[in-house]
Amino acid sequence: MSKNNQTSRRQFLKTSAVAATATLLATGGVHAAGGDTIKVGLIGCGGRGKGAAENVLHAAKGVEVIAIGDYFEKDEDRGIEPARDFLLSLNNNARVKELGNKVDLPKDRCYVGLDAYEKVIATPGVNYIILATSPGFRPIHIAAAIAAGKNLFTEKPVGVDGPGIRRVLEAEKESRTKKLGIGAGTQRRHQTGYRETMKRIHDGAIGHIVNARCYWNGGAIWFRDRREGMTDLDYQIHNWYHFGWLCGDHIVEQHVHNIDAVQWALGNQHPVRALGMGGRVRPYKNANVDGNIYNYFAVDFEYPHNVHVLSMCRQVNGSDGSTDPRHVSGISEALVGTKGMCATADRREYRITGNKTWTFSPEDDNAPYVQEHTDLIESIRKGEPINELQNVAESTLAAIMGRMAAYTGKAVTWQQALNSKLDTMPEKLARDMKLEAAPLAVAGKTPLI
Repeated sequence: MSKNNQTSRRQFLKTSAVAATATLLATGGVHAAGGDTIKVGLIGCGGRGKGAAENVLHAAKGVEVIAIGDYFEKDEDRGIEPARDFLLSLNNNARVKELGNKVDLPKDRCYVGLDAYEKVIATPGVNYIILATSPGFRPIHIAAAIAAGKNLFTEKPVGVDGPGIRRVLEAEKESRTKKLGIGAGTQRRHQTGYRETMKRIHDGAIGHIVNARCYWNGGAIWFRDRREGMTDLDYQIHNWYHFGWLCGDHIVEQHVHNIDAVQWALGNQHPVRALGMGGRVRPYKNANVDGNIYNYFAVDFEYPHNVHVLSMCRQVNGSDGSTDPRHVSGISEALVGTKGMCATADRREYRITGNKTWTFSPEDDNAPYVQEHTDLIESIRKGEPINELQNVAESTLAAIMGRMAAYTGKAVTWQQALNSKLDTMPEKLARDMKLEAAPLAVAGKTPLI
């Protein structure tokens, strides 16, 4: 993938009025004024990308989607053509109409290829970038959007390896200097039930947390076969969830949600050490065909003050002896404190037991995928932009630690994960390149790099 050049800076302007104008131009005109239009550029047009674009159109008044980009022009139900058709159809959506929002996507603002992200970011008027590509590309795209001075909503995770997270953390510093709004797809942080639960935890409802667990145990994920005419890169991006350099494995791509919730409860602390195991039960003969991710992980994360968190995730059908995928689902978190216990679950169950018993009714919950955009847009328009990039980067790196521990069979510290030299992004990406997949990791043999 080509690198995005740093956006050149305007020279310092002497008059305050002109300087203020320059600031508005740098952020695409959306900074403090409550009536400013949010003009969205979407990068990544798969299911989550189309969903995020619909979510932002439901989130606030004065929102327009004006540019999109994807590697594929058309790939099954994703790519530029189906995304453009879907997004244009939202002009007839009742909620979009009610808010006065719109989708304006002439074909010359629909970009295809590895450099599509650069073209979306550079589109005149775009001031709010949504990143929904495969996670391996996210550090590159985050850095490019922030260098261009764009407000940003990025899906999680925000990287798949230590070098990528270091790049994101550097970009995070730049985003604060530029006072950009940065939202992340850790939607639990915008979900009423979770927010009410965390407020009580932080107010001491269960005392000091002494241990916790978090699970994402579910059925097998989709698998896409290679189609005739596909290059190696086409196939791996088409089947991105099964290649580690693109997804980070499911402990990073999916289970990061639960890890983030626990770290939120712990005051946004990160683990100091991880020891884990994992493996694969899906048929595996050739990494170039079958991919190279695991199907299950179990990790012991050690946090400050000797707090241990058991993390479990799997993507295996019928692993409880049942052939019904509904029977293997377990998406939840639980915290044990000195004065009580807290449990949260994906089915919107929230409860605290102990000295201060409390429950939250699912009927009172909100729509967090919309709320996360509402909160970000409101903060930008108030001139007090929220910035969630550090938290999601640290939750992502915690998940990467767990994967590294399982892949190598070794204990992994925070500093080892952060300073890792294992950069999984292939060099000089090109559509027609020969691209060999890394072999499946084997604990005890795969080195800790």
